[in-house]
Amino acid sequence: MTKRLRHLPTTMGATGVVLVVAVAIAWLVGGVTPALGAAAGVGLVLVSHLVSNLVVAWVDMVARHLLLPVVLMTYMLKFAIFGAVMYRLNQAAWAGLPALGITVIAATVVWIGAQLYWILHAKIYYVELES
Repeated sequence: MTKRLRHLPTTMGATGVVLVVAVAIAWLVGGVTPALGAAAGVGLVLVSHLVSNLVVAWVDMVARHLLLPVVLMTYMLKFAIFGAVMYRLNQAAWAGLPALGITVIAATVVWIGAQLYWILHAKIYYVELES
């Protein structure tokens, strides 16, 4: 399973950089509550992508033929939970919600970019990129 997750140090490192930058900016712009929202946004992305990567790696190992339905069910469950949490935070009029939303977008873009960087620079024995 570990060879299926070799990209995680790169993506998690990039996400860590987003955490530091986002919390610092949110703290300077709005104070403690937006900084907590920014940290929660990065945490949400980190947990979401980790769960997805672990589910994909595990199902690929044990039952590759079930990969699509299991991964789709995982995504549906994750986003239903995230939607319910965001709805409750919105109903509570939490001041950190805008920072959380912006940081979720930024952290997702950075995670995907870091994963793309890793894919393009990794030595994967079955992939040959033309120069």
